[in-house]
Amino acid sequence: MNAIDNAVNSFRTLLEEQIARSERMRNAAPAKDFAALPVVTIGVIDGDGIGPIISAQTMRLLEALLADEIAAGKVVLKRIEGLTIENRLAKGQAVPTDVLAEVKTCDVLLKGPTETPKGGTMESANVSLRRELDLYANVRPVSVPDQGIDWIFFRENTEGEYVLGSRGIEIPDTLCMDFKVTTLPGTRRIARAAFEYAKNNGKTNVNIVTKANIMKKTDGTFSALCHEVAADYPGIEAEDWYIDIMTAKLVDPRVRSRFQVFVLPNLYGDIITDEAAQLQGGVGTAGSANLGDQYAMFEAIHGSAPRMIETGRGAYANPASLMRAAGMLLRHIGRTELAAKLDAALDATPNDGLTAAAFTDAVLEKL
Repeated sequence: MNAIDNAVNSFRTLLEEQIARSERMRNAAPAKDFAALPVVTIGVIDGDGIGPIISAQTMRLLEALLADEIAAGKVVLKRIEGLTIENRLAKGQAVPTDVLAEVKTCDVLLKGPTETPKGGTMESANVSLRRELDLYANVRPVSVPDQGIDWIFFRENTEGEYVLGSRGIEIPDTLCMDFKVTTLPGTRRIARAAFEYAKNNGKTNVNIVTKANIMKKTDGTFSALCHEVAADYPGIEAEDWYIDIMTAKLVDPRVRSRFQVFVLPNLYGDIITDEAAQLQGGVGTAGSANLGDQYAMFEAIHGSAPRMIETGRGAYANPASLMRAAGMLLRHIGRTELAAKLDAALDATPNDGLTAAAFTDAVLEKL
């Protein structure tokens, strides 16, 4: 009985925390206009494994593209040290307190991949940063023009299975339970972000992807709230799909070109955007934006690739994904022309077995 009482008390604490988080969202400050900032501070986090290699090369591009604004003091590139697996384990924190304080001095972040310890209770640095900075929208574009694919995914980024992923309940020798969280303000704001993007970019279709036939409380609420928001956007079709069938439809050439914008809960978005990126050429080709009202973080969608480092092949890590993320960062801070130049240079530069440095040299030549 003690084990059950302990579990119930733990669950009560989780409920109280999530209710308080929901209230903070309801009372959040107005969103920052990143494009209107007189000075933009870009924090650069190397990460683990191949992270320092691809971050250094992406920095070369940003320094070239933003040279005039850096010289004029309109853009500051700031390295954030200490978000390494070694430092996080030594301090027992997913994001050490001093590192988080430095992060919060920035407006936007360019982040290399970080390693998540297997087992134990330490959560992912990404999950922690998304929560601490309230980066509620994970936005991932996927484009394969010759196959008619032009998709953008709006993945809810701070809730679902991830918000309490390291704080489940265990009854020894009997069972374990993890929790999934869907709040009303959290769902409404990711739905609003997806429909606003559709409206502002001439899109006519938003696909709501859940498993609401099984997860009736959480996914059912997510779907219902997305349709509630959709009512404010006449002319944009809101269509429900279950995650299992949508996973199949993305690889069906007969129908996939009809899809445009997707909005979906956290775990489903994590999985399906990797599938979509594979159609584009692999996770190494895709960037990712994590957007909030006060901060934004841009990153590659692949991991830290420790095997490449272990086998001495780190110099050949492909930096294209982080460079694509840098293009998304430039757009977010209003440098759309520079972002277009970077995207065009990346499109025109094949990576056929080049080192990261050689690939960057080739991109710089195109710029």
